[in-house]
Amino acid sequence: VALINMLVLKPVKTPCVGICSTGIGDSVCRGCKRFAHEVIDWNSYTHEQKLLISHRLETFLAKIVHNMIHIQDEKLLFAQVKHQQIQFKPEQNPYCWVFDLLRAGASQIKSLADYGLALQPGWQGVSLNIIRDNIDKDFYALSCAHYDRYISPCFDPVNILDRTDTDEQT
Repeated sequence: VALINMLVLKPVKTPCVGICSTGIGDSVCRGCKRFAHEVIDWNSYTHEQKLLISHRLETFLAKIVHNMIHIQDEKLLFAQVKHQQIQFKPEQNPYCWVFDLLRAGASQIKSLADYGLALQPGWQGVSLNIIRDNIDKDFYALSCAHYDRYISPCFDPVNILDRTDTDEQT
């Protein structure tokens, strides 16, 4: 309960990573994966709105990282990330720390076991640079899919229902 209260009261930092593509017309930022309107309106959002956006991004990223890398020892990962002076948010899902670690130095990691990590089946033998790039690509794809399905002004559930009814009649 104390941790939840601390998170609710703690200011939500911008997810911006300094690589914004919304200025060139992207609906989803290729850097932080927020939607263009979220980037533009961030400073006017309430604390709760910022928390919702941060939670969505954290959930998406954690799921994607978990598909490729397994945390075997969370305490060791935490200690190593702190020791390596990686910029990370301790309150986030530990799978987000993994991505922070890979962004900071995937090519310098000799053994994932030293960080309490292991590759998931299907990713063994793949370089950490490629895994990092795939995580970023999948994170962007998932954010775009979410935007297209739930946010895009082009999404019109009535037309989708109409098309389904028409398909069933043929």
